[in-house]
Amino acid sequence: MKTIFLLIISNIFMTIAWYGHLKYKEAPLLKVILISWFIAFAEYCFQVPANRIGHYQFSAAQLKTMQEVITLVVFCIFSIVYLKEGLRWNYLVGFTMMAGAVFFIFKKW
Repeated sequence: MKTIFLLIISNIFMTIAWYGHLKYKEAPLLKVILISWFIAFAEYCFQVPANRIGHYQFSAAQLKTMQEVITLVVFCIFSIVYLKEGLRWNYLVGFTMMAGAVFFIFKKW
């Protein structure tokens, strides 16, 4: 559970770093890059411990899969709440297909 919590926090920071500036298109690009790097540093402070702690229980492929699914969920919420962009049906179908990959990654064969 600790790994998942850290991955959620790290993905919130990274989503803000990658997409938060889209509402401020008039801001100078260099300023946006520097601010994004600063935010991304905070993301790494959660991501690295999440992977280190999680690797005792999960494989690297499982950690990456969890991170991608968390990224999609965080992005969807961010897109709706902050960017005020709707999620179209085809986005949701595509995201669901990606999440379906979780079954194959975590299934004990």
